[in-house]
Amino acid sequence: MCGIAGLFRTEGALGTNMPLGPALDQMNRAMAHRGPDGDGIWVSDDQRVGLAHRRLAIVDLSADAAQPMSDDAHSIYITFNGEIYNHLKLRVDLENKGHRFNTDHSDTEVLVHGYKEWGVEGLVKRLEGMFAFAIWDTKRRVLTVARDRIGIKPVYFTRAGGTFRFASEIKAILCDSAVTRQIDPNALNHYLSFMVAPAPLTMFQGIYKLPAAHIMEINDQGDLKAWRYWDAQPGQGIDPSEMAGLSDKAREQFYVDGIRSRLEAAIKKRMMSDVPFGVFLSGGIDSSANVALMNQFTDRPVETFTVGFKDHTHLNELDYARLIADKFKTNHHEVLIDEGDMMGYLDDLVHHQDEPIADWVCIPLYFVSKLARDNGVTVVQVGEGADEQFCGYDSWMTYLRFFEKFWDPYTKTMPGPIKKLMGSLGRSLAPATRGRCGQIAEALHRAGTGQELFFSGANAFWNVHKNRLLNMSAAGASRIHDDLAGSGLDLTGIASPESGEVINGYFRDLADNHPNADHLTRMAFSELRLRLPELLLMRVDKISMSTSIEGRVPFLDHDLVEFTMDIPQAYKVRGGVKKHLLKQAVSDLLPDEIIHRKKMGFAAPVEQWLQGDFGREAEEKVLASPILRDGLLSKSYITERFREHREGKADHALHLWTLFNLTSWQDHWMG
Repeated sequence: MCGIAGLFRTEGALGTNMPLGPALDQMNRAMAHRGPDGDGIWVSDDQRVGLAHRRLAIVDLSADAAQPMSDDAHSIYITFNGEIYNHLKLRVDLENKGHRFNTDHSDTEVLVHGYKEWGVEGLVKRLEGMFAFAIWDTKRRVLTVARDRIGIKPVYFTRAGGTFRFASEIKAILCDSAVTRQIDPNALNHYLSFMVAPAPLTMFQGIYKLPAAHIMEINDQGDLKAWRYWDAQPGQGIDPSEMAGLSDKAREQFYVDGIRSRLEAAIKKRMMSDVPFGVFLSGGIDSSANVALMNQFTDRPVETFTVGFKDHTHLNELDYARLIADKFKTNHHEVLIDEGDMMGYLDDLVHHQDEPIADWVCIPLYFVSKLARDNGVTVVQVGEGADEQFCGYDSWMTYLRFFEKFWDPYTKTMPGPIKKLMGSLGRSLAPATRGRCGQIAEALHRAGTGQELFFSGANAFWNVHKNRLLNMSAAGASRIHDDLAGSGLDLTGIASPESGEVINGYFRDLADNHPNADHLTRMAFSELRLRLPELLLMRVDKISMSTSIEGRVPFLDHDLVEFTMDIPQAYKVRGGVKKHLLKQAVSDLLPDEIIHRKKMGFAAPVEQWLQGDFGREAEEKVLASPILRDGLLSKSYITERFREHREGKADHALHLWTLFNLTSWQDHWMG
């Protein structure tokens, strides 16, 4: 796990006589936390191309594995962030084809030779792991940038003054004074819905993120071309012939066995490391399964790390975590935090997020990451992705019931003009809260405007609320991103005031190949397009890497994802039980108290904190923001929400935290 960056002066670039080294060094220093074990820079002789790298040494700790790295002929140069878990197998394949390696077991060098042997698409389709890398091909004079299938590792880019810039973090791109800092109004609009800007947008106008499972090439003329090389579409994980003739019971067992074997393989391969590793342990089924299976593959105690709260103990899962730690005799560590710890961390939080990520899990995640680092652990396994694949959320069960009892019959039988009328009424009559009446009003609005019911498992401001908060006319007309036109990147819905149009684009892609996909499959597919790569996995990357910790996500091994995407909804929630198949798959490993406990979720007491000293400071900060002075957001609407929350009349914590993140980001990066 590392930090990567680079510059490419295409034809007509400004300042072509200036050396690239100082700028690359500055980009590297901005990401020092991503790689405290070393740094490197390579610049072409003509000063047109340069690559930079910050190293967090995990596999092959020798100096031979330092980056940027090239082949012996100096025809290929690479800077790489991530881990390739099957690199030893690929290395043997390449050696059998005549390739000779200079390192002992560097996965980076496998990428160099793999690119030369198979080309970039042939390479990425063979990779098992998480990655963001950039390759400069001196013969083709093309810079290639790629991101892993799920989007575990980020990469950002921009073009200004004829120079293409990319980096693992936006702050490295912002080191260049040629890059302007302005809010993208489309990104702001969608952030209020999704708690993060959907790819390829970021909150910075003109700075973009490469979506998951994409390859991008840019040539000497500055032409940019991008394409998707993988998708979480059903039909890739299970050969239908394997299911032929199976009874219902045998079919369920087939799914259970397939999940177990793939999860075991995913966890085992993610123990590949030349440095100490551990697990973030909440005491839930996902992290507990991580511990149980890791324990089978190591002859030393597993290092486990848990965070809890001193001031609001009702959110603590310490007893469950201790139960697992005792059962598997782990080397267990705990840290307790409170409101004061949170407030002391906020400035660093905003800095390391780069763009606002309105997920308060970032707070406990930082302190448990720091705990791991302080105890000498560099690599941790985390449980992201299990809830999305196996239906682990109460809110998802609510959606499934709502689909069955209201949405499907209403949208299929109600005439279009009536749906449109009811949608308008829902928008105008919706209450300010997120209760049952608000849900119905929002559902009517979505149906009336042709939007999907399910936006995401993380939907902050619903349309009926955002319409009262955001003044898009003050933001300026929704702009089409001309600098991405013709690039091949999917821009569906990003210029629409209705965030549902972004989601509609995802579902249209799925419907083209699987028009009869069940609701749960569609929901998981949407999450794999937006919430997982851009919210949940970015909180893991940005926060853990701020402490120089690498997070690995076995539940998002693409082999397991492809398998679970082929499992029908009826088996995943059989008998109305969430995570039914996963519970069956690990039932022999974990105590019943863990298997059948009520899900709490990794959280923070922000609702309570916003009612005290922090709430008063947050209100003052939000109301003083230039975003409000410019008329983008309604001051009266926000003031009323803070008052209602402080007085306990309504829970607006999610809305207020989303706004606090936004205005804090604006103050930090543009103030």
